[in-house]
Amino acid sequence: MSTNYTGEQIEVLRGLEAVRKRPGMYIGNTAERGLHQLVYEAVDNAVDEALAGYARNIRVVLHKDASCSVEDDGRGIPIDIHAEERLPAVEVVMTILHAGAKFGKGGYKVSGGLHGVGISVVNALSEWMITQVKRDGFLWQMRFERGLTVQKLKKMERTDGTGTLQWFKPDPEIFEVTEFHWDILQKRLRELAFLNRGLSITLSDERGETVRERNYTFDGGIVSFVEWLNEKKDPLHPIISTHAERDGVDVEVAMQYTGAYADQIFSYANNIGTIEGGMHLQGFRQAVTNAVNSYARKRGMLKESDSSLSTDDVVEGLTAVVSVKLADPQFEGQTKTKLGNARVRSIVAGLVSERLEFFLEENPKYARAIIEKCMQAQRARDAAKKARDLSRRKNALEGSGLPGKLVDCKNANPSESELFLVEGDSAGGTAKGGRDPNTQAILPLRGKILNVEKARLDKVLANEEIRTMITALGTGFGDEFNVEKLRYNKIIIMTDADVDGSHIRTLLLTFFYRQMKPLVEDGHVYIAQPPLYGIRKGKRQWWAFTEPELKSIVGEDGKDFVIQQYKGLGEMDAEQLAETTMEVGNRRLKRITVEDAVEAEQIFTDLMGDKVEPRKQYIFDYAKSVKNLDL
Repeated sequence: MSTNYTGEQIEVLRGLEAVRKRPGMYIGNTAERGLHQLVYEAVDNAVDEALAGYARNIRVVLHKDASCSVEDDGRGIPIDIHAEERLPAVEVVMTILHAGAKFGKGGYKVSGGLHGVGISVVNALSEWMITQVKRDGFLWQMRFERGLTVQKLKKMERTDGTGTLQWFKPDPEIFEVTEFHWDILQKRLRELAFLNRGLSITLSDERGETVRERNYTFDGGIVSFVEWLNEKKDPLHPIISTHAERDGVDVEVAMQYTGAYADQIFSYANNIGTIEGGMHLQGFRQAVTNAVNSYARKRGMLKESDSSLSTDDVVEGLTAVVSVKLADPQFEGQTKTKLGNARVRSIVAGLVSERLEFFLEENPKYARAIIEKCMQAQRARDAAKKARDLSRRKNALEGSGLPGKLVDCKNANPSESELFLVEGDSAGGTAKGGRDPNTQAILPLRGKILNVEKARLDKVLANEEIRTMITALGTGFGDEFNVEKLRYNKIIIMTDADVDGSHIRTLLLTFFYRQMKPLVEDGHVYIAQPPLYGIRKGKRQWWAFTEPELKSIVGEDGKDFVIQQYKGLGEMDAEQLAETTMEVGNRRLKRITVEDAVEAEQIFTDLMGDKVEPRKQYIFDYAKSVKNLDL
């Protein structure tokens, strides 16, 4: 063992060197997510100007040379000399970490983003960056390359108005991908426009033959957000909303019950999506539960002998957006997206209670519809509990908690085990023959499981295939769900590459997302990708998973190649299925993630909800991108 550990091994990273050395610490990763984070950091600064009351318009442009610019009409970054650093304030902001107006000196009362880290990180990770500031009657400009100043602050032409332009090109030395995606950016920009009433955000894409442009402005704020979320559902009443400031906390809430069975409640703190919830969400849920129970008892809909409606009963079918803005947010949780400010809970609870109690009293027809829906949810939940208890007793009597058709693996360590959910008994038998019995378990599923988007909990638990999956996974269900009891680290959906297989896959994903969401959030759910083609030439064998792969193997004419198209798992023998789809190292798995909760909710509603028109529109929008559709 070497003991030559001296001061020479201590490396000091100065300026923005640390960001370039460890970019993942600042933007998450250097793939697609981190690339788009650069845009969000620049946009967040512009939104902070809007929150402070100075900016009304933000423009994001994707340029032909793979660069991006973000412009606002705020005050413009200060250009005067910073007393400590002896540099123009704009250069301090652009080149020094933790330099900004968000640390309590009065620049911003409320802010999002990374609190002063953001824009200097963008500069550090850009091949080049140009900063332009309009203020004091002139246009001022600086230029940077990989975080270093190459053009000092320069006074340009005279100009009216104020504002800041940040124009940057992500550094290909840092990023694995450098192409911005319209769909990813427009989701976040639309969300920001919803959360900031009246703010105009324009996204423009100059990379194609024609310029694509979209403006997001919502004068209704989060009321417009709830309208948009529910446009493909059947609302039970007009949107209930409240907006007020108490003790320095700005609270905005909009809510509406629908005929759906899943709830959609999104919470934000200073425009940051708090996907792990926090005190503001606790306050909201507490207020809604208390207000609904109080009204139901007062009107005699709930007797004194009846048990109270639980929070789960009360939020069934509820769509809500809870947004708070405060001076010093404290973020907690695994991903730092859980609001920890304790005082926010009582502030939100108080405001929501006042507004909801008033609405229920003033609107008895809507109030009755809401209470009846909550009571139906309670009855369904009680029925589901009885079914669960009955199932548990049955398993105990039979002496085994595992379903008979599960072919389990020998390894009892969940971290080394995986479960294949296989379409049909025939493919299940093939998969059983091709598996590694030490680490791979097989559960064949007959036919299509229940569409849980259209069913309450009692109907879900009455479905045999769903009960079988729940038992095999070991996590329990509903109130008893515990991800730590999961018996397999990977849950792999393996279906045929046809329309029926796609439908079964969608039904399973809907089930996991709606009823066992932590499995998706924690990255336990995967889709197996069997090959579309087997190719032979003499004794050589290739597998092609896409059309381009097939062409790259056989060329344009494909002479002397024997090509077999696989439409179902059953067309492969056990050895072929193992080699292409099941063996670690050879197989291709697609991990299911929930990067954008709002978009995921909308897609599941479109594809699996009651209304047919959204499904037709989705097919119309995306049909052009589908090749070799097997009907």
